[in-house]
Amino acid sequence: MNPALSIKQFLNDMRRQKLRTMLTMFGIFWGTCAIVLLFAFGKGMTEAQLKSQKGLGENIGIFWPGITSREYKGLASGRRIRPSEDDVLLIKSKATTLARISPEYSRWNVPMKYGKNTTIRNVVGVWPEFSQMRNLIPDYGSRFLNETDMAAKRRVVFIGNRLKDDLFGDEEAVGETVLINGVPFTVIGVMKTKRQDSSYNGRDARKAFIPSSTFKTMYSRRYLNDFVAQCKPELTMEIARQEIFEILGAKYRFDPTDEEALAVWDITKGFAFLKTFFLAFRMFLLGIGIATLITGGIGVSNIMNVVLEERTKEIGIKMALGARKSHILTQFVFETLLITGVGGIFGFLFAYTVVSVFPMFNLEDYVGIPTVDIWGGVGVVLLLGIVGLVAGVFPARRAANLQPVQALKLF
Repeated sequence: MNPALSIKQFLNDMRRQKLRTMLTMFGIFWGTCAIVLLFAFGKGMTEAQLKSQKGLGENIGIFWPGITSREYKGLASGRRIRPSEDDVLLIKSKATTLARISPEYSRWNVPMKYGKNTTIRNVVGVWPEFSQMRNLIPDYGSRFLNETDMAAKRRVVFIGNRLKDDLFGDEEAVGETVLINGVPFTVIGVMKTKRQDSSYNGRDARKAFIPSSTFKTMYSRRYLNDFVAQCKPELTMEIARQEIFEILGAKYRFDPTDEEALAVWDITKGFAFLKTFFLAFRMFLLGIGIATLITGGIGVSNIMNVVLEERTKEIGIKMALGARKSHILTQFVFETLLITGVGGIFGFLFAYTVVSVFPMFNLEDYVGIPTVDIWGGVGVVLLLGIVGLVAGVFPARRAANLQPVQALKLF
């Protein structure tokens, strides 16, 4: 088979059937474009949502005071369990499943002032480990609380980026003094901007974080609002939760299997749900794209059947002059793959262009940043090849099986 001759024949057929050929190519074009775009935006949305969830923390659980729901060793149910900072120290010394842990004190509606700017915000007392667990990343030139701040009960504060904007505007905040409830505090750090779609007592960007030792001195707190624990990477939060319940259950004499003794929010369960949801979502998008490609393949098969009817006499003459069945078969398959390939290439290039210019619209906060998956592109190419081959085989076999005399008699 002469490829140049086949391409020339294909172009002649396309000129005779411009509308039908263009519609067929558009089906392949749109199917390819749909698959690439759906995968690109699906991946972008998945990564954006997981990143937003990580803004709250990774592999962590938040533990609040609870009320026992079972009798245990002669003690009645309905007892209130209120952990203290000493309990967190006890857990830290005994737990083998935890990587980090921190108490968390919280006080709402605390007045904060810098110069003429005044606001009312949430002030939180924590340990230095809180930063790593909750992804409170200091911006350039900043730092989070450290052990020296804790030991010396320093009046230092780490503020969220939105709080910094409200108090300081465009001015530099680090090193400046703010009044928290009338008490001077030195700003040691500003949180780097992060995405956070969930929280349990407000967004971190609007909070002020001080050492827990300083917080207790100011407000004379005995009990915690909550404490945050992070399990080791190779373990699950469920295993860590059981160990924490066993340690506190032994101290406060409650059943370690009593899930209501402490209220727990296991963040890892949310991650698992999101991963499963977006995997199913991407499979759904893949199904839509494949269905579109199959529809385009049916169109290719139909147009090749029309071409066969129009070129029956030509096929008969070729076979009468000695053309082999393999030549006729190969020519029709080649033309089918050419239609599929041209539509697929333009579809891929269009989708890639859309993905490339999308960041210019600044919509990352809503759908993330779409990216073209290389392996996904390879998969689309292979799928296109299969669609083109299947679409062209049946008309090609029909053309190759025509008898010369039969083909010539049809005209």
